[in-house]
Amino acid sequence: NCSDIIRATCEEDIIHVICVLYNYYYKLLGISKEAGTREIRQAFKKLALTMHPDKNPNDATAHEKFLKINRAYEVLKDEDLRKKYDKYGEKGLQDEQQGGRYESWNYYRYDFGIYDEDAEITTLDRGDFDAAVNSGEVWFVNFYFPRCSHCHDLAPTWREFAKEMDGVIRIGAVNCGDNGMLCRSKSINSYPSLYVFRAGMKPEKYYGDRTKSSLTTFAMQFVKSKVTELWQGNVFSEIDRAFAERIGWLINFCTDTGDCLESQTRRKLAGMLDGLVNVGWMDCSKQADLCDSFEITTSTTAVFPPGSSLAQKGSVLFIQSLDTKEIYAQVLQHLPDLEILTKSSFEHKLAHHRWLISFSFGHNDLASHEYKKLKALLKDSHIQVGKVDCITDSELCASLYIQKPCVAVFKGVGIHDFEIHHGKDVLYNVAAFAKESVNAHVTTLRPENFPSHEKEPWLVDFFAPWCPPCRALLPELRKASIQLFGQLKFGTLDCTVHETLCNMHNIHAYPTTVIFNKSSIHEYEGHHSADGILEFIEDLVNPVVVTLTPESFQELVKRRKSSETWMVDFYAPWCGPCQALLPEWRRMARMLSGIVNVGTVDCQKHHSFCQGEDVRAYPEIRLFPQNSNRREQYQSYNGWHRDAFSLKSWALSSLPRSSVDLSPEDFKRKVLGGKDHWVLDFYAPWCGPCQQFAPEFEVLARMMKGTVRAGKVDCQAHHQTCQSAGIKAYPSVRFYPHLGTTRRDQGGEHINSRDATVIADILRQRLQQLALQGKSSKPKDEL
Repeated sequence: NCSDIIRATCEEDIIHVICVLYNYYYKLLGISKEAGTREIRQAFKKLALTMHPDKNPNDATAHEKFLKINRAYEVLKDEDLRKKYDKYGEKGLQDEQQGGRYESWNYYRYDFGIYDEDAEITTLDRGDFDAAVNSGEVWFVNFYFPRCSHCHDLAPTWREFAKEMDGVIRIGAVNCGDNGMLCRSKSINSYPSLYVFRAGMKPEKYYGDRTKSSLTTFAMQFVKSKVTELWQGNVFSEIDRAFAERIGWLINFCTDTGDCLESQTRRKLAGMLDGLVNVGWMDCSKQADLCDSFEITTSTTAVFPPGSSLAQKGSVLFIQSLDTKEIYAQVLQHLPDLEILTKSSFEHKLAHHRWLISFSFGHNDLASHEYKKLKALLKDSHIQVGKVDCITDSELCASLYIQKPCVAVFKGVGIHDFEIHHGKDVLYNVAAFAKESVNAHVTTLRPENFPSHEKEPWLVDFFAPWCPPCRALLPELRKASIQLFGQLKFGTLDCTVHETLCNMHNIHAYPTTVIFNKSSIHEYEGHHSADGILEFIEDLVNPVVVTLTPESFQELVKRRKSSETWMVDFYAPWCGPCQALLPEWRRMARMLSGIVNVGTVDCQKHHSFCQGEDVRAYPEIRLFPQNSNRREQYQSYNGWHRDAFSLKSWALSSLPRSSVDLSPEDFKRKVLGGKDHWVLDFYAPWCGPCQQFAPEFEVLARMMKGTVRAGKVDCQAHHQTCQSAGIKAYPSVRFYPHLGTTRRDQGGEHINSRDATVIADILRQRLQQLALQGKSSKPKDEL
């Protein structure tokens, strides 16, 4: 794609070319490397509407131009592909689909990113969904599909509803076209699907009319904060009780003159200000003397912060507005600020309590006032909330390397164990981060605590806050740190702050995650997920890939036993596609453990050896088969995809089969009438899922060899046999145990899985049951 770049002739030119190559997709879309998912979608849509071939019928190059921006969008919207591209450029994407298909102009105009322009609707994706719905706030989420007509019919109503409920509960949207895995994990099978999410509670689906009033009525039932009618008999006891708990009051006084707040407005304010102030109202036509004592002459709303009184000038705020948002903003501004911590109180306060600290540089806006709500959101998690002014206490902030406004969680063991928040600067994200961080074991690293000569192993994530894949990885690190507590310590290092330290460790791309284990250093290459990290650690502890030298290659591969098969990856550490292959290679090795031996050869370290083996390009994947008369004979992998599943299928296809094909006669004689246990795969040759399952069934056949026989029935060739067995879908796995009778049920026992390990576990459990039943049925004199 960069053929117009002049060939580099000196070192500076090479660096320039690399920078252009690695920024090319960002420049195509006209975005910065800091761009988030929403910004990427908006930029692509803007270009799609003007550059689409449908709009440029006379431009012969329109198709090729559009393919380029479509490819850029497909890569940058995907966290894992984006990381590969940022690190290796387009070479790191050689195994991925090339984005050769795109939609019509009408799709991008009407169906693409339905809610991207709506400020009141938060478009959630896989990276921030969990943080949102576990933040403690109520979320009403619309799961939609771009091509769904009912979804488009609902969109105008959903927008109006979002404006109506803005600030009361959170209104979200998930595009299931872009986030299929997320939607499947939430069991979304129809569109639009509307669900209410509350932390710690089961999601509740909405089945009512899709009108604004019906949606509002349904949503308001989740606003649990009550509005209290105040009168002579309860007003002073209610105020005193709230003040004792450091909670204020918002009171709407209703008189015969002026406008009173509507009851729905009062309920909304109660939800928006829950935990900060109680909301009440007073009917001055019935409580005239009481209203006089509050100096009320016309309808108004008053804010009473904790400890305030009319006698204290300025402590009570009177608000004349009837607008919900205006009242909300004025109340937040008037309430007491977060507790201010200084250098003298900081260490003492943080010694034994968990704190969320907001570090500011003198600037206050509505967002900083909204942080006051964090006290209520984090109360049940026993997290205190405070602030530090870095203008006043610059020495304190400098000692913690705080250089810009941020929030950080201190975990209750002093001032050195803390984690800085690098996610979205919105309330729900900050609250979710605080709850995760206090229970996780991730530390923000500095030169003073960077692991250099530690006895314990450390995982260090070198990152930049502007990098979206870096931000997406951080919550996954927190999850992994909980599961690996006591085995591995976790830390993060901000390379925009600690550039010298990152340069010392040759960090050139973000995120770069490294395991330091005494003198050993291992760079993590894998998916941005807690499971991926756990798999990588497991590989370090119990490696399934053998690192081969020229000597061990001769011994293990060239002189292998006739029953052994080897797969070897010849690679170079500097090669982008080689690095991209490594996590898939390890995953494949785990899948083939006990069936195929897997190794790697570093051709940079053993250059002469690789030349002697005629390795001419990297990565070079070779399979050395079993039962080969010529031990040096091998097969090279020429497939397009280098993912673990494709490689596993290729390897298994080279092995002698462990399952057998069954004819109708075999099925009757061996399975129904024989004395062996059988597991059968009923399939059709044209069926895609059957072809994908075939190598997995071979793994199962090898796992169960000697215990349960494995057979395959072609339902296209033997339709009658499959029909009599009750087969209605392909592939179908059935277990036919030998029960001691001459004939068995033709349908067998259905097994609802396509995973060899899961099926093997089911079969073993079933065999144990049969063994116990056999013992209990024996006569006593035989036992």
